Amino acid sequence: MAAFFDWITSEPLATVVALAFGYALGSIPFGLVLTRLAGLGDIRAIGSGNIGATNVLRTGNKPLAVATLLGDALKGTLAVIIAAQAAPASAALAGLGAFLGHLFPVWLSFRGGKGVATYLGVVIGLLFPAALVFAGVWLTVAFVFRYSSLAALCATVAVPVACLLFGRADAALVTALMSALAWNAHRPNIMRLLKGEESRIGAKAASADRPGS
Repeated sequence: MAAFFDWITSEPLATVVALAFGYALGSIPFGLVLTRLAGLGDIRAIGSGNIGATNVLRTGNKPLAVATLLGDALKGTLAVIIAAQAAPASAALAGLGAFLGHLFPVWLSFRGGKGVATYLGVVIGLLFPAALVFAGVWLTVAFVFRYSSLAALCATVAVPVACLLFGRADAALVTALMSALAWNAHRPNIMRLLKGEESRIGAKAASADRPGS
């Protein structure tokens, strides 16, 4: 952790470049771009208005939703990997930048997705074993409780802990910040979970705002 902060303080320009580079990649709105290319109009006018894969799925085009999911994840992974080639200490910052870019893309008036796919993509690039923890927690919670949003929230809590256990304090710090942002983005889902109104996996949504987009 000390080495991580030493690098940030000693390389302020490189820190800004890493964040900006990650943000630029993360701000690519794959859901919006792909649906428009497919002739499906503006995804923001459908369902929850979100640009993520869950809302793309509402168009009825499953391959397009999968492509959006992969694109949103890969932009996080690529930001980390490319930045690591330039300066290993910058990888975590680039990942954070990518996550911020997805949540708050400047091209869309800072209204992006909820970031679950990009979060996982960043973790894959930073520390693959922690990504396996994410997947394991998500699958377990989703199987037991049938709530995609709850599974995502629990997984984002597990990842920073896993990073610490694997000896990556820098990744733990960055993923903890990302987790806090992800929880904030899921506030409507959290309220519905507390009220017992959240849609379960496999059920027809009663609400337009679905989890994990």
